[in-house]
Amino acid sequence: MQNRRNFIRRSFALGGVFLTPMRQLFHTKKPIPSTPLAPKGPQKPIVISTWRHGLKANAAAWDILKAKGAALDAVEQGVRVIEADPENQSVGLGGRPDREGVVTLDACIMDQNYRCGAVAFLTDIVHPVTVARYVMERTPHVLLVGEGALQFALENGMKRTNLLTEKSKKQWREWLKKSEYQPVINIENHDTIGMLALDASGHLSGSCTTSGMAYKLHGRVGDSPIIGAGLFVDNEVGAACATGMGEEVIRIAGSAIVVELMRQGQSPRQACKSAVERIVARNKSLQNTQVGFIALNKAGEHGGYSIRKGFDYAVRSDRDNGMLDAGYLLS
Repeated sequence: MQNRRNFIRRSFALGGVFLTPMRQLFHTKKPIPSTPLAPKGPQKPIVISTWRHGLKANAAAWDILKAKGAALDAVEQGVRVIEADPENQSVGLGGRPDREGVVTLDACIMDQNYRCGAVAFLTDIVHPVTVARYVMERTPHVLLVGEGALQFALENGMKRTNLLTEKSKKQWREWLKKSEYQPVINIENHDTIGMLALDASGHLSGSCTTSGMAYKLHGRVGDSPIIGAGLFVDNEVGAACATGMGEEVIRIAGSAIVVELMRQGQSPRQACKSAVERIVARNKSLQNTQVGFIALNKAGEHGGYSIRKGFDYAVRSDRDNGMLDAGYLLS
């Protein structure tokens, strides 16, 4: 994954509802003017997702949304693109392993009816988001983990695949020489793809999928499969998802907090900022810590915010297709 670089703080207007102009499809070294967009009103359908790999994911999701398909189908099919990409080392196939050399995956999905499903500590399956959907639709449960999740996936027709690519294996072996865990801000050794969609019928859904922290303790699970932490959807209000240091997100029930703050009247961007401020307020040290949130409300308004500079998210709608830099507290 390429480093985040040459980002500038975006200005926001009217309480953070209106974002700065969409950037071109690819980063440029030249700063982008920060003039706020003029008000345009509600929009649907729309899909947003975390990080630059969200561009590819959004394209697949948009194919469904523009044909008046369901948001639930869009958020599943969108993130599956990234799960199957071996060059992405923070999600699915090719993800960086734990310190034992095992790639373990976490994912969840949630629809407009509060239905949700999740898997954690899942091995050997390329598409954990689909297994999470099967948990939601084919069982009375919400979360399956480990061997039980793998057994369930295989019983439901998923194929077993070695997820550890030669590239990730080589990096892991190099890491073993010192065996030090030192996360680097905004380099995806502990990131996800989270996706939120509002379809033409006005229904919200979301998904989140990751291979978790690189070289984590065997058995570690972050926020991504935890409903209310890594993802939350309330079809009356909006939806939110998180990326970054999962433990910090779990401690404040991050995505659920963002949605509740939108219920209280905050814009998506302001709600994300408030959640970030909660994390910052409870931490004496934020060295090597990054957390970012994105949110989408029922009107199709969206926003993002992170602890540190460098977090961006992808947006696709009838009028927008590109990346936006999120707001941030610390440079």
